Amino acid sequence: MLFNSYVFIFLFLPATVLLFHLLRRIGLARAAIFSLVMASFIFYAWWSFKYLFLLLALMGVDFVIARQILSWRASHRGHAKALVVVGLVINLAALGYYKYANFFVDNVNALFGLELFLATIVLPIGISFFTFQKVAFLIDLYQHKITRFNLLDYALFVTFFPQLIAGPIVHHSEVIPQFARLGRVSGAEIVLGITIFIIGLSKKVLLADNVALYVSPQFDAVLNGAHLHFLAAWSAVLAYTAQIYFDFSAYSDMAIGIGLMFGIRLPVNFDSPYKSLGIIEFWRRWHITLSRFLRDYLYIQLGGNRKGQSRRYLNPLGFYSPPLAA
Repeated sequence: MLFNSYVFIFLFLPATVLLFHLLRRIGLARAAIFSLVMASFIFYAWWSFKYLFLLLALMGVDFVIARQILSWRASHRGHAKALVVVGLVINLAALGYYKYANFFVDNVNALFGLELFLATIVLPIGISFFTFQKVAFLIDLYQHKITRFNLLDYALFVTFFPQLIAGPIVHHSEVIPQFARLGRVSGAEIVLGITIFIIGLSKKVLLADNVALYVSPQFDAVLNGAHLHFLAAWSAVLAYTAQIYFDFSAYSDMAIGIGLMFGIRLPVNFDSPYKSLGIIEFWRRWHITLSRFLRDYLYIQLGGNRKGQSRRYLNPLGFYSPPLAA
């Protein structure tokens, strides 16, 4: 179910918003949150019902691990740390399997002349983003950045449908406290959310999708063996940069707008990256919360710039991350 699809705009979103605010207005705030969780499950299952079970299974395992980390982190810190590692391995193993298993088998076959067979694995939509979010939660929990949580809020934190598919990747401190205050949503927030959603939808329908009408035939022609002349090739490339720019800008706006309709302020995830003066600034502006996640949970966790210049450049993000005081 896409944000610009008729079923989302005219059925799913209005029904979800109306049910949420109806439950909220009659004083059933927790029931309103439960309705958002159920709506998020339906939103994800619309793409693939079977992968909803994968999402639920990973969430269940992570929740059990998280509860035990919360119990052990003060008195049995070594055990809690081991559980964090177990959680990371489970989540990253699932991500690696679905994203890279076919790639690995194909390359082994090409390199060694083998004929290993692995059925084509369909990548579960949004798996990178909800995996990163769950990983961040476990690490924050171990580092005492989370004091308490419950199953309902955790489920909404992981599956909240406006940011489930492509971000933004949020910290627990950005949204979990907001879930606790969902009994109070102003009319101004709802109107602002609708306005931002319409702006994003316009970018998608009027700009990104119309540019795609020119880009797709050019790329399809090359894929089929055609040779484009100089102007056609460059115009296709530049048009494609506009397409992906407006497409992700539109998605980011719509996600923020939908969040506001429920009283949730999601972080800005896109900030005019083509205005950047360098690659560092570009990555800070393109997918802001992904860059932030990689910085906070990979670059800094591996030592950042604290262990010498050589270690800094061995870090996966050392090639573009600025010196950070961790």
